[in-house]
Amino acid sequence: MTDATLAMPARADSLFRRNLRDFRRNRLAMASVLVVLTFVVMAVAAPLIAPQDPNATDLFRRLQPPAWVQGGDWAFPLGCDGLGRDILSRIVYGARISIFIGVAVILLATGVGILAGLAAGYFRGWVDVVIGRVVDILLGFPYLIFAIGLMAMMGPGLMNIVLALAYKEWVIPCRVVRGETLAVRELEYVEAARALGAGPRHIMWREILPNILSPVIVVSTIRMANVIILEASLSFLGLGVQPPTASWGSMVSDGRAFILEAWWVSTFPGLAILLLVLAINVASQGLRDAFDPRFSE
Repeated sequence: MTDATLAMPARADSLFRRNLRDFRRNRLAMASVLVVLTFVVMAVAAPLIAPQDPNATDLFRRLQPPAWVQGGDWAFPLGCDGLGRDILSRIVYGARISIFIGVAVILLATGVGILAGLAAGYFRGWVDVVIGRVVDILLGFPYLIFAIGLMAMMGPGLMNIVLALAYKEWVIPCRVVRGETLAVRELEYVEAARALGAGPRHIMWREILPNILSPVIVVSTIRMANVIILEASLSFLGLGVQPPTASWGSMVSDGRAFILEAWWVSTFPGLAILLLVLAINVASQGLRDAFDPRFSE
């Protein structure tokens, strides 16, 4: 019995290494990871990378075009917005907001979802019924409309965005963890731990959770792209991070009035959203193909 218990982490570790090797062979996914890491480095080192102060206004440079367009200046390579602020610097600083909110929401939602999913899947009975009904109720609301309603009640702000998005986001990892727990709780090594006198806490955290983390990580990675889009949508509507803090969604919104005469004001932050979200989606697709046994060869 002891040998079987000791062999389980070794098998899990060997499977993880094999899946990781499969992921590294996916060149498109690895390229996407490099793009995401580039955005992360850009966000962390924003004060060193940004060529200008992102909040400094200069009305003499109002709607100045990109450097390669007539009238542009290489000191402001992507041009300036309606207040004369450097667009490149604001994109660099805006990456901080998008990445921070994406990571914070996913970490908070995944933590809550793991706790709720483990409890529902392991204890079942009335615990599963209560958690299941709460999940069903939250899933009945359209995500963006639900977040808009919460933001309207709580008011705009960075932490309020995190809470508003995490308030519903946790149901996704909860359903994944519940389903995996229901499948794993009857396996032999869990029954062996239960026969040896292990309590529910030990079984859930030491026996079940380590063996169901792969699908949870994959789902959380996929959902991060959705969270970044939702944050940009809230900022676009004026319910997200407030001026003068740079946010990609608010930058796109600011350029609506000048979309014909100054296309660069909205286009470049929109491209930043597109590139980051696309890279996360492709990387998460690679993770799914490598770590989800249903998609492995």
